[in-house]
Amino acid sequence: MDSELPIPDGLGWVRDVPAGREWLAALPDRLAECAARWSLRVGPPFPYAFASLALPAELPDATPAVLKLQYPDPDSVHEATALDRWAGEGAVRLLAHDPERRALLVERCVPGTSLHALPADAALDVAVGLLPRLWRPAGPPFTSPADEAAGRMERLPANWERAGRPYERRLLDAALGLLTDLVGSQGEQVLVNQDLHAGNVLRATREPWLVIDPKPLTGEREFGVVPLVRGAELGHLPNAVRRRLDRLSAELGLDRERVRGWAVGQTLAWSTTADGQLFPRQVEVVRWLLDDR
Repeated sequence: MDSELPIPDGLGWVRDVPAGREWLAALPDRLAECAARWSLRVGPPFPYAFASLALPAELPDATPAVLKLQYPDPDSVHEATALDRWAGEGAVRLLAHDPERRALLVERCVPGTSLHALPADAALDVAVGLLPRLWRPAGPPFTSPADEAAGRMERLPANWERAGRPYERRLLDAALGLLTDLVGSQGEQVLVNQDLHAGNVLRATREPWLVIDPKPLTGEREFGVVPLVRGAELGHLPNAVRRRLDRLSAELGLDRERVRGWAVGQTLAWSTTADGQLFPRQVEVVRWLLDDR
């Protein structure tokens, strides 16, 4: 059935798992149901997608929006709740939500240019101004980095073995040790976004820049800058990674060593998958951060 609906290349991985094929088969009906429920005019999917199908939409009054049909993964289950908490402050507005269909209708960013279109230091200026507005006191229903880390620590060695031990053991031991030390000694718990990289901050009209596609947790502020530190969008070189670490830590008043520790742990955890896939760039970032003394 998914042949009736163009699926972006980045979503092709879902065809390799039974749950993904089931999700794809249901997408045309879900799209039609959501369009009818909210009286939408819907365009073809945005081409850059990896974990959901997002389509430009227009409300009956011609307001531009985005219809997002989520893949049913645990990371995005509370996305609508986070957007509702932010209420448009620094993030796109949630216009409607259908939890049964895992469908969100959100404000569309126009022109929608990604933050990484700016020079790296200018992009960091934007992030420094934006992040404190998003760090609101939070608790349930959001998962904590401690809970996330427990699962990651359990899976990390198995994924490393399954991938054929693709990087040196010292990286694995360092990441496990840092996560163990960090999870029980966190500061104030706020709403953080574990996927706030420069590709998920878009140029808009209501505000200059707005966050999209959050994967929310509740944790300390030091955890909240990790995606920007490790992300390749603002430069994949040792000096670029260390400059992001230095600037974000200093200008946001964060403990640099805790940011570095969280970045090592999360980045290595995201470097391998349960099926043995490896993301070498993530491993490189871990090496650069561990050699930064």
